[in-house]
Amino acid sequence: MKLLTASALLCAMVALTAAQDECYVPKKPSCPAGWTEYNKKCYFYVSTPLPWGDAQRNCQSMSANLASVQSLGEYQLIQRVISDGSRANGQTWIGGSDGQQEGYWFWIDGTRFQYTNWCRGEPNNAGSEQCMEMNFSGDLCMNDQSCQSRFPSVCITNKSYFLG
Repeated sequence: MKLLTASALLCAMVALTAAQDECYVPKKPSCPAGWTEYNKKCYFYVSTPLPWGDAQRNCQSMSANLASVQSLGEYQLIQRVISDGSRANGQTWIGGSDGQQEGYWFWIDGTRFQYTNWCRGEPNNAGSEQCMEMNFSGDLCMNDQSCQSRFPSVCITNKSYFLG
């Protein structure tokens, strides 16, 4: 912020003293086209239905991970990313899993697992369900699902990755 203010003041001084018409003021970096920015992170909807592991590998190919969710606001933002990309709010993979230990959920990107929006009665591990989907049922909540199911996905990366 200080750099932006200093650049603006410098431009104003140059314009006044040299009667210059144009000045360069650096812009805040943003996410690339097709990605959605929120809270210093970039989100990307992948419409191709893949098993959870393949969806994670696909995100990694873009230097990202399946999305983690830290708050209701972020959950709602991811729902908007999904609906913008698909014109619907269908079942979609995000980065939660309890594949290492049943009942111990973690985010694949390593962030703290603190926010959930589980559907009533979930997670229930019906038939070895170890991966997390969102927008399950009419309640658009989280559900544990078989990792072999094929769904679209949402990837997330830090905005700073795109800076250089």
